[in-house]
Amino acid sequence: MNRRLVTALSAAAAALALAAAALGPAVASTPAVPIPPDARDLLLDDFTGTPAVARPYPAQRIPQHPFMARNGGSNIHDDAYQTDAYNRRGPLGRDLKVTSTLYVGLCGSVTFDRRGRIVTVCVTPGAVTLRLLDPKSLATIAKFELPPRKGKVSFTDFSGGGYFYLDHQDRAVVSTSTGHLVTIEVTGDTLTKVRDVDLSAATRGSGIQSALPDWAGRIWFVTQSGVVGLVTRSGQVRAQKLPAGETIANSFAMDESGGVFIASTHALYRYDARRDRPAITWRKAYDRGTRVKPGQVSRGTGTTPTLIGSAKSPGGGWVAITDNAEPRMHVVVFKRGKAGPGRALCRRPVFASGRGSDENSLVSVPGGLIAENNYGYLGPLQNGLGRIPDTEPGVARIKVDYRHGGCRTAWENRTARIPTVVAKASLGTGLLYAYTHPTAAELAWKVLPVTGTLAPDSWYFTAFDLRTGKQVFSRLTGSGIFFNNNYAPVTLGPDGAAYVGTVGGLLRIADGS
Repeated sequence: MNRRLVTALSAAAAALALAAAALGPAVASTPAVPIPPDARDLLLDDFTGTPAVARPYPAQRIPQHPFMARNGGSNIHDDAYQTDAYNRRGPLGRDLKVTSTLYVGLCGSVTFDRRGRIVTVCVTPGAVTLRLLDPKSLATIAKFELPPRKGKVSFTDFSGGGYFYLDHQDRAVVSTSTGHLVTIEVTGDTLTKVRDVDLSAATRGSGIQSALPDWAGRIWFVTQSGVVGLVTRSGQVRAQKLPAGETIANSFAMDESGGVFIASTHALYRYDARRDRPAITWRKAYDRGTRVKPGQVSRGTGTTPTLIGSAKSPGGGWVAITDNAEPRMHVVVFKRGKAGPGRALCRRPVFASGRGSDENSLVSVPGGLIAENNYGYLGPLQNGLGRIPDTEPGVARIKVDYRHGGCRTAWENRTARIPTVVAKASLGTGLLYAYTHPTAAELAWKVLPVTGTLAPDSWYFTAFDLRTGKQVFSRLTGSGIFFNNNYAPVTLGPDGAAYVGTVGGLLRIADGS
């Protein structure tokens, strides 16, 4: 690891320990210690744009998975369809308040139990911790230590806790770095392990990328090396390997017909369980390009499959990913029924030639899909602890005719720079929420600008109009590596607040009272 990062992490960890000691022993919870700000933030306007007026869309009807927590609170992509869209409202930009909690590590997947409390896994250089947090104060109510990751620190390895889900009984189902699948129950203000399934014989040392249940209660899992497996209700493990050379770098989607939709570095698959074993129903190759583009973690699609329409829709509904084609990547949509995908229903190019990549799931909104451009991001240490290089701009909405086929670009914002966030749509407000990183020249200064190597590495919570793509408002959250989200999502809570995991910990952004 970079020496300067080690020094910074050690100093932050020491400060966190001192603050916790000063607070004394906690009876019910441990108060949050904020992520330290950058003094240069005082020179910046912390808010640009204007507060929004909610312009709701009709609610989407995503089937509620019987073995997952309520839609909007079960996993990193919100629901079993992986829509990345909420029916509920998010912040409108009215007197926005930013609070944080320092863990010196990233809390990626944020879920909510039946009481609206946060259940999240936070990964630090030396620990992986499941945490139960107060959604307003970010105080730690309880925590459960999981096996730490082995080897060097990697900012592109999401296995062993990066993805997890909360089930219908408020139990976190988490894969570990040791090849196990553990179930940890939220009971009152405690976290208790209630199940532990050893998958190591099936994974053979490869990291478990993600695990999700099907509609019958079997838990499916995928590994980085391309193993696809399931755990039966009785605890038996069955698995198979994808063709040689195919790996998996993202999560997957499930539907009510029993379909399991997985994208490898070469093809999109529909799996179904046959006699309690994983079986390929169909395989559809896509254009995987010629290289791992800057901003991606593998050569192939960077998106978790997104499902549109119920399984009772024509063709069994639809499934969408992005490809990795040259010179321009595409948003691609197929039918997802058991009869097979056939030809692409939609294949629409997005972003500039030779300068487009997307390592985040598409956002499903009524009548279309939203893609973002991550081209140029190479991690939080691209420039040591200094400002990361600028990424290519772009976020686009593709209008799709699901019934008859075809698609077109509804709008494209060519100025927004979104290095890595899993953006989220709020149909309740009519806004798209992202985490942006303007160039030094684009920063809004209160006084004369700071330029060159002295410019701050500033990050913003930003809202866009879902109907037009225009930026509505942007709120500074902080500057420096501890405010870099590094592929973590925006998550909207039941109370309308937004949360963003960062290298330093977790942020909460909410409208003022």
